[in-house]
Amino acid sequence: MKTFGISILGLLALFLILWAQAPRQTVSAQSRKPLMITHLFTGPDGQTHAEEIEAKFNEKDVAMLMQHSGAELHRASGGSVDDWHRAPRRQYVITLSGRAELEVAGGKKIPVGPGNIDLVEDITGKGHITRVLEDRVTLQLPLTDQSGTARAK
Repeated sequence: MKTFGISILGLLALFLILWAQAPRQTVSAQSRKPLMITHLFTGPDGQTHAEEIEAKFNEKDVAMLMQHSGAELHRASGGSVDDWHRAPRRQYVITLSGRAELEVAGGKKIPVGPGNIDLVEDITGKGHITRVLEDRVTLQLPLTDQSGTARAK
């Protein structure tokens, strides 16, 4: 019985020693899930298209957005539909609460909800449809530079 007790104690001690020496996993900026921004833009075909672009964070965990000229809060009721329309200006649209669906060329539907960041630049062409699925509040940040797009298309 003493041998059995010593064996268990020895195994437990060995486990604790190995566990204490095991490398610890730390959370780094590289292991974090990327923050994606949905970019709506007018393509050469005059249609609105969407792409996901990654927000680039620096070593201080700050991602710089394009310069903006103010901020507006907008509220839309669930069930409302803004049929084919162009963005009124280049702007970020950040969903604070509620849910909606954006439809672009080819019938592609993009769900948006709290935390979604959209860079909306389809100020020409056919535009997009916005369907509000549940009461939605957005923060809109008009860009200072209204002359171009984030990426040349």
